[in-house]
Amino acid sequence: MVTKPIAIAVAPNGARKTHADHPALPITPDELAACARQCVDAGAAMLHLHVRRPDGTHSLAPDDYRPAIAAVQRAVGDALVIQITTEAVGIYTPEQQMASVRALQPEAISAALRELAPDAAHEAQAARFFGELAAARTAIQYILYSADDVVRYRDLRAQGVLPDTPHWVLFVLGRYSAGQRSDPSDLLPFLQAWADGGDITANVPWAMCAFGPREAECALSAALLGGHARLGFENNMALPDGSTAPDNAALVTNLRRHLDALHRPVASAAELRSWFGR
Repeated sequence: MVTKPIAIAVAPNGARKTHADHPALPITPDELAACARQCVDAGAAMLHLHVRRPDGTHSLAPDDYRPAIAAVQRAVGDALVIQITTEAVGIYTPEQQMASVRALQPEAISAALRELAPDAAHEAQAARFFGELAAARTAIQYILYSADDVVRYRDLRAQGVLPDTPHWVLFVLGRYSAGQRSDPSDLLPFLQAWADGGDITANVPWAMCAFGPREAECALSAALLGGHARLGFENNMALPDGSTAPDNAALVTNLRRHLDALHRPVASAAELRSWFGR
């Protein structure tokens, strides 16, 4: 993976923040479409998409997703992989999360193992769900919040709960909490557990997301260590100097500038799709 282009994903809004947090936080379909266009131009290959109910709260409802997806596609065509979130945010059950994905049939999803396969009792259901997605060639990204999650991912792969088809994972460096500040060293426990996976993890791409103004340092560290990066207002609104970024595209532009200085190419959406056989 070290020789492959770096895939930059943008997570522009998340499930919790509003215009009160930043006036340029995109929430409506039109705002998401404009943000998507800016981020493509800055170098992003993927949009990690959250949508909201009319009252601004988190939604996984297909009827809330469809207008946003359509608006983004009108704005950028196929220049971005649109990855929908399945995040529960304490609202949705695993069954509801899976039902949303089945109704939408998206090209890509992110899925937290802690949510969709929280224990052994849910593993058979999760195995059927992920098997369906693999058959449909949906690009699955498994979200891992700790080294223990990496170990469980390896175990579920070994048991066949997670299909042996192209996918990738996301290491989350920190938590959604006030004042959270990630550090590049937060990658180390994940990478040690990943290396211990041997053949199970050897050819699986990984990415990371981080919190706070060192987000760009964490992303650059991941790129130098063979990984990929997700960044954006969902987790961080600050540039490396601590100032508030004017928009999501500024965060992508900053990372792209550093990658260019290191002569590291960035992946296009077409290249990212090719990794997953799409």
